[in-house]
Amino acid sequence: MAVSCNSVEKQQTETAQLWLTSQDGKHLLQKQKIAINPDSTAKADETIVINDSITYQTMDGFGYTLTGGSAMLMHNMIDTARADLLQELFGRKEENLGVSYIRLSIGASDMDAAPFSYDDLAQGETDVDLAHFNLSQDTLHLIPVLKEILKISPKIKILGSPWSPPVWMKDNRDTRGGSLLEKYYPVYANYFVKYIKAMGDNGIPIDAITIQNEPLHPGNNPSLLMKAPEQGEFIKNHLGPAFADNNIKTKIIIYDHNADRPDYPISILNDPEAAKYIDGSAFHLYGGNVNAISTVHYTHPEKNLYFTEQWVGAPGDFAKEMEWHTENLIIGATRNWCKTVLEWNLAADENQEPHTDRGGCDRCLGAITINGNTVTREPAYYIIGQASKFVSPGSIRIESNLPKDLPNVAFNTPEGETVLILQNKADKVKTVKVIVREKKVLVKLAAKDIATLVL
Repeated sequence: MAVSCNSVEKQQTETAQLWLTSQDGKHLLQKQKIAINPDSTAKADETIVINDSITYQTMDGFGYTLTGGSAMLMHNMIDTARADLLQELFGRKEENLGVSYIRLSIGASDMDAAPFSYDDLAQGETDVDLAHFNLSQDTLHLIPVLKEILKISPKIKILGSPWSPPVWMKDNRDTRGGSLLEKYYPVYANYFVKYIKAMGDNGIPIDAITIQNEPLHPGNNPSLLMKAPEQGEFIKNHLGPAFADNNIKTKIIIYDHNADRPDYPISILNDPEAAKYIDGSAFHLYGGNVNAISTVHYTHPEKNLYFTEQWVGAPGDFAKEMEWHTENLIIGATRNWCKTVLEWNLAADENQEPHTDRGGCDRCLGAITINGNTVTREPAYYIIGQASKFVSPGSIRIESNLPKDLPNVAFNTPEGETVLILQNKADKVKTVKVIVREKKVLVKLAAKDIATLVL
């Protein structure tokens, strides 16, 4: 059969996009075009074959925690500067970062100026009917910023996580540590219901909640110790039924702590009466190995997995942070079935403030540093951007092989594109042949380069 000259020309000039970030920071999500040439005979050091007939989890998104401190810094910017910044972060145009998932603290986190809950009382008082429940603290900065974000990205998914219940519900009557008193389990379940309804009344849908941020680390301010049997009991007999009784569709996610304790979520999911209310489990990676997350998947493949937090310590070593976070989170967490990858703390100021005293993080570098109306983009901005710009919600992870020194992960997007995020861990240049069905491209990566290929 004859082939027209126009068809040959189109085949020869078809290109793919390559977005490159180099270890030295000279290339930061820099767009390049590379030729697609199925007949290329050029030599490659390694070959990556993408097989979209083998599929894994569907992605919910990539993003950050919008702490109260982050919201305060943004809200204090002049309107035009804030509008430009939010568009840059949450817009879906090529020049935007495309953040598609955010985490909030339910009440204060340690990156607020001071601890608070939605039902703070004088010492010795209780409020079992939650008559004093209110979102007044969040209305100052967080809710106004969220409303602006939702105008830009109406379908963005929002996860809420508490750092502590109101202190009157705790055995130590302190924002730090202590445990939730069992007699307040039903009250605390209603606290979650009221939070979700109140945020909904403000036009802010809460897609999911975790029960407790870092339940095995009661040293932050605020924080809470909640062991696995306690969390399971709370969900099975209180929170799950309260959500059902109030027709709450918000997902319940357990654990929300390090990969060194997969036994924590597994033990809860082993109870079918608790598991029926649970969507999945969430992880951080301050301890353990990211591959341990798959243990939970293979034990309970019917449940979802989420990666919800990892910090970058100030002042931030760009090369070190890009390499470790890309390999372990952007690639590692997604290859271990996680539907989200979230970095900690979207924004802080030049002194890593605000944060609480007596246990707040004073070294947590924001993805952006805000000094008045001036914005500096830090390592976590580019770590997340290497995925969030290209892997939209609804993308499906697909199979790809793992050549030596070339960690990678592949997705098919709802827009019909194939996306490959790959990393050259070698100390030398590598030329990689990437094969996707009938298409072949050659990608040349300098030592430690990170790239996203869009076909």
